[in-house]
Amino acid sequence: MNRLSFSSLCLSFVLVGGAAAQHGSLPADIDPVSLSRLPVVKRETLDAEGQRVYDLVVGRDRATPLLGPGGISMYSPGVAEPMHHLNTYLRGEGVIGPAYTEVAILVAAWEFEQAYEWSAHEPAARRFGVADSVIDAIKYDGGVAGLPAKDSTIIRFGREILREHTLSSSTWAEAVEHFGQQGALEIAAVMGDYVMAGVMLHAVDQRIPPEREDLLPKR
Repeated sequence: MNRLSFSSLCLSFVLVGGAAAQHGSLPADIDPVSLSRLPVVKRETLDAEGQRVYDLVVGRDRATPLLGPGGISMYSPGVAEPMHHLNTYLRGEGVIGPAYTEVAILVAAWEFEQAYEWSAHEPAARRFGVADSVIDAIKYDGGVAGLPAKDSTIIRFGREILREHTLSSSTWAEAVEHFGQQGALEIAAVMGDYVMAGVMLHAVDQRIPPEREDLLPKR
């Protein structure tokens, strides 16, 4: 057995043990490595096109399995590639900037009760300088009075869209005032991107990795 194969085997044992410690006895349909209903996709099982997409999304020499939306998406390379490009653009090149992108992600994760995404993006939001007051307003479904105007606008934007399935003229106008027309559209795109990811995560019953704390309050 080569060194990489041995390391991967050891990692599998660590992941299985950690998952068992965190989750107790996993349901019968949850894979102990992927922590979802879908086992981790192996590169060698894919055709040439699938391997090209795998190398883009997962990384050819990745030593640990890619969990969550990226790993799940590899069951359909035609889905995985555009998802990867959209997410890469919105988080790295989008016009609203990384901090406000994280605010939009948190709103979508909260509204969709997606603990896997929330547990990853609350720490990310803090790293990008999102204020505790903004995070807590989303996390505990609090009011937005007194929050910075741009954060308040994004939170109200998401609550209207995801609860009422409509957006008021005034909230749209505020979003355009703060972020421009492209930015207002990209706020919606970020939320849509993470709602789509949330649908996939709920469908496969994705569990949170043992090294990550579940930070989303239960409702």
